[in-house]
Amino acid sequence: MVQKNLTHLINDLPNLSSQTNIGDVIEIKFDKNIDEKVLQIALSLKPWRKGPFKLNELFIDSEWRSDIKFNILKPHLNLNGKIVADVGCNNGYYMFRMSKLNPQKIIGFDPSEHYFNQFKFINHFAKFNIKFELKGVENLPNYECKFDTIFCLGVIYHRSDPIKMLKDLKQSLNVGGEVFLDTMFIDRDDEFVLSPKNTYSKIPNIYFVPSIKALKNWCERAKFKDFEILTIKKTDLSEQRKTSWIDGQSLGDFLDPNNPNLTIEGYDAPKRIYIRLKNG
Repeated sequence: MVQKNLTHLINDLPNLSSQTNIGDVIEIKFDKNIDEKVLQIALSLKPWRKGPFKLNELFIDSEWRSDIKFNILKPHLNLNGKIVADVGCNNGYYMFRMSKLNPQKIIGFDPSEHYFNQFKFINHFAKFNIKFELKGVENLPNYECKFDTIFCLGVIYHRSDPIKMLKDLKQSLNVGGEVFLDTMFIDRDDEFVLSPKNTYSKIPNIYFVPSIKALKNWCERAKFKDFEILTIKKTDLSEQRKTSWIDGQSLGDFLDPNNPNLTIEGYDAPKRIYIRLKNG
């Protein structure tokens, strides 16, 4: 179903009273039984990459257990009264989770109309004061406001100029602001960057996967302070897996069937590093 038709269907949903519970699952209960209509729109919005969500009795079991990533970051967050950006926000799962931490404002940036429609669908019932901009990271420096906290999760390896991206993030921060960033990395001790010829873990639009030392060099070139490693985690099948809410393959199909420590291309299997960067 084309995105314009989906937008029309979402806009035509009735305005219902609802109650939202923000936890590992974004759970929304509304006071009228329109479950069949909700199911059909949700199915039309596949694939659901981030989540999970529950709308009345409908459980959207997304490909990624995004609660795992958010719960890694949560102990390090102080969003009270902050102006927050989520760059590459997908369908807004992380923004819904952030909303419980009392920020002044949350703005998501993602140029994907598909993810925007997923966000509109969920927020039609949740009714959260979250703004979604169909823009990318390159639009942040000239945006109408600066940010106290920027989340940039799983984005940098999709950028052909990662240092330029980091500079854009830094330019978009208020003094004393911080960036929470995660990326896949190559587990080596030297200043190494993998530039896959075609795909990495069957993902075609990956340009560079750095070692930790190379990532730190990028951040220093962008003039960030305090490269703080929060945690390192191997991506496993409890976090990313095929469900009925995606069409296509997932992590289990991306790894070497004879050696799960390697991708299907022969590279190191995905590991992720979570870091905090500060602006002066």
